Amino acid sequence: MRKALPCPCRVLLGLALALPAPWAAAADAAPVVHVDAGTLSGIHDAQAGLDEFKGIPYAAPPVGALRWKPPQPAAAWTGVRAADRFGPRCMQRPLYGDMVFRSNGMSEDCLYLNVWTPAHHAKGKLPVLVYFYGGSMLAGDGSEPRYDGASLAQRGIVTVTVNYRLDVFGLLALPALAAESPQHAAGNYSLLDMTAALRWVRNNIAAFGGDPAQVTIGGESAGSMAVSALVASPLSKGLMQRAIGESGGLLGNLKPEPFARAEQRGEDFMRKVGARSLSDLRAMPAADLLKALGNSDSDSFNPTIDGYFLPRSPGAIYAAGEQAHIPLLVGSNSQEGYYANLLDKQPPTPANYRAAVEKMFGAAHVDEALKLYPGNDEAEVKASGTALSGDQFIAFSTWRWMDWQHRTGRAPVYYYYFEQPRPAKRDGSAGPGTGAVHSGEIEYALGNLDGNRVYAWTATDRRVSATMEGYWANFIKTGDPNGAGLPHWPAVAAKDGGLLRQAIGADTHGFVDRKAARYEFLQRFESDAHL
Repeated sequence: MRKALPCPCRVLLGLALALPAPWAAAADAAPVVHVDAGTLSGIHDAQAGLDEFKGIPYAAPPVGALRWKPPQPAAAWTGVRAADRFGPRCMQRPLYGDMVFRSNGMSEDCLYLNVWTPAHHAKGKLPVLVYFYGGSMLAGDGSEPRYDGASLAQRGIVTVTVNYRLDVFGLLALPALAAESPQHAAGNYSLLDMTAALRWVRNNIAAFGGDPAQVTIGGESAGSMAVSALVASPLSKGLMQRAIGESGGLLGNLKPEPFARAEQRGEDFMRKVGARSLSDLRAMPAADLLKALGNSDSDSFNPTIDGYFLPRSPGAIYAAGEQAHIPLLVGSNSQEGYYANLLDKQPPTPANYRAAVEKMFGAAHVDEALKLYPGNDEAEVKASGTALSGDQFIAFSTWRWMDWQHRTGRAPVYYYYFEQPRPAKRDGSAGPGTGAVHSGEIEYALGNLDGNRVYAWTATDRRVSATMEGYWANFIKTGDPNGAGLPHWPAVAAKDGGLLRQAIGADTHGFVDRKAARYEFLQRFESDAHL
C-alpha cells in the first residue's frame, strides 16, 4: 500500500499542478525520450529553453574482443537511463594544450554522443547538425566547451557531438585484422564510428525533434577531414544532406595511406609492444598501448584506403563524381601556419627563406615556388612563409576538397576565408593576434565565445561570431548560408581569373580568390613526389 505524502509535499505538489505549464515544466523532472535501445532522461535548462542529453551510447563499448572491430549496436537497457553527464572521452595522449574536457574521465568505453535540442519542439521537424571534433584523430572530445551545442540549439537546430576512437585504437591496420574481417578491411575504425553515429541519428533523432532527412555533418581539422571522407564513402551516402568543413580535407597532401603501408605501420607497432599475436595485442591494457606511443605525434596512425569505408582514394572518388552530391560550406583561416615554423626559428631573411623553400621542394622546384610565395624582404618572407606553412599544413587539402566538390559535386559550394584574430588574453600574457590561427574559428562559428575564458572577447569578436554563426545556422537549415541581416555570400563561381570566396572577420565581404596557382603547384609537387 502506498503511503500518503507528508503534508508539505502534498502542498508543493498541488502548487506545481496549479501553476501555468511553463513553470511546471521548469520544475519538472528531466525530459524523457525513447530511442531504439531504451528510454533516456536528460537535463532541462529552463533559462535557455533547451533539453540536453549527454553520454548517450550509440554503439557497444569497443573493448576486449571488440577492440579494432567495426562498431557494434549498443545493448538495450531496461528502465530509464540517465543521460545527464558526458560520457568518458576516448583513450588519448595529452598532446594538445588547448583542449578543455568536461567528460567523465577517459576510457576505451567511449562511443557516446550528446544532443542539445529546443525544449518545445515539433517532433521530427528541426534541422540537425552532427559535429566531429578536431585533434589530428589523436585527441579531442565531444564535451569540449568550444563544441557545445546550446547556442545553435537556441537557433532551432538539434545539435549533436560525437566521440569516436582515436590514435592506435581508431586507426590500427594489421594483416590479422583484415583476415578476420568479412570485408577484408582494417583500420578506419574512427570513420566507421562516425558512420555508426550517423546511422543512430537517422534512426533516433526524430525523438529529439530532429528531421533525419535534414542532417548536416560538420567538423574542424581532423573532424573536417573526416567529413570529406564521409562525403566520399559509399557507407555514409544518404545519411547527410549537407556538409561543413572547417580547415581540412582527406585529399592532396593529407590523403590517406595505402593499405599495405598502414599494415606495415601496424606490424611495426606490434613488434614495439612485444605482442606476438592479435590476441596478445587485444589483451594488453589500453594504458600500456598509449604509453608505448610516447608523447610525440610524429609517428601516428592515419586513415587508409581499406577497400571498405574507402574503396578508392577520396581524390579518385571526387574526381569521378562518385561522392555525395550535397551542398558544401568549407574554408580555412588566414594563419593556419606561421613563418617561424617554416624557418625553424631562423631569422626571416631572404637567404634563410630560400634555403627553407629549397629544402621543402628541392632545387628543381625552388624557383617556381618562390614566384608563388616570394620572399624578397623581411615583410614578404613573413607573409609568404606564413602562407606557405599554412597551405602545406592544411589549407591546400581544404582547397583540393573545395575544388573537386565544385567541379564534380553538382551542388552549391560556399568557400570562406576566416581572418579574425583572437583578442588579447585575459591574464595579459599575450596581446591580440595578427591572423586567425588554426582552430581559431570554432568558438565564433558555433557561438561559444563565452565558453573560452582564456581570451578577452571584444564587441567586434561578438559581432563576427553573430555573423559567422548566422551563416552556419542558415546553411544547416537550408543549404545556403545567406539570410536577413548578413553580408551576401556568393556560391563558388569563376570570376575575373579566380573564384568567388567570402572573407569572414571584422569586415565580412565577398572577394575573388586567386590562390589556385599556388595550390595547383602544390598538387603537381605532391604528385611528382609520389610517383
